[in-house]
Amino acid sequence: MLLRQIFIAFFRAGMLGYGGGLSAIPLMHREVVTTYKWMDDQEFADVLALANTLPGPINTKLSGYIGYRLAGFWGLMVALIATVIPTAILMILLLTTLNAYKDKSWVQGMAKGVIPVAGVMIGVLAWSFVKLAFQTMGKNSTIILTIVSLVVMQLLGIHPAILITLLILIAFFSKDTKSAINKKQGRQK
Repeated sequence: MLLRQIFIAFFRAGMLGYGGGLSAIPLMHREVVTTYKWMDDQEFADVLALANTLPGPINTKLSGYIGYRLAGFWGLMVALIATVIPTAILMILLLTTLNAYKDKSWVQGMAKGVIPVAGVMIGVLAWSFVKLAFQTMGKNSTIILTIVSLVVMQLLGIHPAILITLLILIAFFSKDTKSAINKKQGRQK
């Protein structure tokens, strides 16, 4: 039953995520957090941040990890297959069809219409992560971290993956993280 739910969730996100990996992230979020409640917003945000630091397509990294977390190796395989199949089918069908009609105005309009819709979906997801950051880190810390991150990326030209990796390392070696790990290990003994 769980493997079937994993397949349906990631197949749906893959089929409806027209416009690339970023447009599928809000759909995956909806399936994983809202529909099936496999994770909460904080866990999904953590997985998304980690997936952004690794090379490769974001969809396969997210679905693979979530599938593995839910049902081990077979969950990983089912999630990856469900994520890749829609892309392969849509590439074959849509690109063949759209290529035949590429000069038609309705095809050009459709392609241009996807961009704002995907932008709004990403914006809504980003706003939910901003609200979550305000709740967990506090308003001032979130604003300061956002401004510093923008300055480092834009003015210094540092790639976002490097910045994310540095922030993960800082968080990992911080006193708060070490005390939380120690508390968790103490409870497990």
